[in-house]
Amino acid sequence: MSSRRSRSRHSGSSRITDDQINDLVSKLQQLLPEMHSRRSDKKSATKVLQETCNYIRSLHREVDDLSERLSELLENADTTQADLIRSLIMQ
Repeated sequence: MSSRRSRSRHSGSSRITDDQINDLVSKLQQLLPEMHSRRSDKKSATKVLQETCNYIRSLHREVDDLSERLSELLENADTTQADLIRSLIMQ
């Protein structure tokens, strides 16, 4: 444990503990598809955080791609189809 974390832990009760950090990293690991499937492998917090960042970036790309595809679909659909698609999205 770093001396900075050790000092800050004693300065107030609102500080996060090592156990809380470990618990949060474990929860993140469970949310990551690739790491969740290899659950028995204990990964470092650094690796979990790197994989989390990569996964979030890939989700952003996927959302952008899907948004673009939806826009193209709505542009090429007739009014009735476009209205139906919009109503389905809003549900």
